[in-house]
Amino acid sequence: MSPSPADAPRPRPAGAGNGPAVSRREFDALFDAVRTWGRWDPADRGAWNRVTGEHVRRAVAAVRSGTVVPMALPWNTRPAPDNPKPALHHMTDLGDVESPEPSTHKDFIAVDYHGKGVTHLDALCHIAYRGRLYDGRTAHEAVDASGAHFGTVCELGPLVTRGVLLDLPAVLGIRWLEPGQAVHARDVVAAEEALGVTIGEGDAVLLRSGQVRRRRELGAWDPGTAGAGFHVDAVPLLAERGIALLGGDGDSDVRPSPVDGVHSPVHALAVAAMGVPLLDNLDLEALSAATAEAGRYAFLLVVAPLNVPGGTGSPVTPVAVL
Repeated sequence: MSPSPADAPRPRPAGAGNGPAVSRREFDALFDAVRTWGRWDPADRGAWNRVTGEHVRRAVAAVRSGTVVPMALPWNTRPAPDNPKPALHHMTDLGDVESPEPSTHKDFIAVDYHGKGVTHLDALCHIAYRGRLYDGRTAHEAVDASGAHFGTVCELGPLVTRGVLLDLPAVLGIRWLEPGQAVHARDVVAAEEALGVTIGEGDAVLLRSGQVRRRRELGAWDPGTAGAGFHVDAVPLLAERGIALLGGDGDSDVRPSPVDGVHSPVHALAVAAMGVPLLDNLDLEALSAATAEAGRYAFLLVVAPLNVPGGTGSPVTPVAVL
């Protein structure tokens, strides 16, 4: 059994701020250093090409208790600072006008999901940097009013692989990381040691900042203005490990951005440079409790997005199986 966070060495706190600041020149050099353009065919699936049948078999074989933990936020129809475009849900059939039997009940849902209020997957067509999508595709040629024609969510399809939870509040012995607190490469390495897990090729890395718990206890705020997440200096380590997916209870980026003129630098590096899709706005509280009880922070992860031709992503309910 892996050591518990209370018994294991603790990384030092990531610090109160989102820095150090990174210049645009430094960021562009980092973008070019981690990009994987031209590596895979089909390029639409990016880093999901890393996940082979052997990766899936190993992840499935590691299941022990069979505990199933969903990680999606509830469908959010209430306006809030972190949900300015609420999801829609209304009834279209109450079963009171039909004959013969049986009666039916129907409802309608709709959502502008790329934001902070809905758990969703970002496909590779969602993010462009310097006018280019992943693999160097010209953004204005690949995406138009009819949808995307490269890097769509339907080309990604489902993912089954090993997930790794980096539970920073558990490691640090705190309730949550404060909004604006950056997680650096050194924090990732120290968390691995503390939690007894090592990120490997084809893994999905999920960062728990405790944002969901903080919102429940203190109320909503705008995480687009201030949110805990990765500093860009953590990305080369994740690239070196060969991850297939990155996600968290925020949107992976520390906010405010430490990079001048780039509002979502981790998005740019992960999606546009590395071909790594992102999972945003997960609820990792139940997974935190389950992994702590099990004493292990790796698990089988299943991500099954909607099959939306031309889609830039999808609402999704990722599932962890321990």
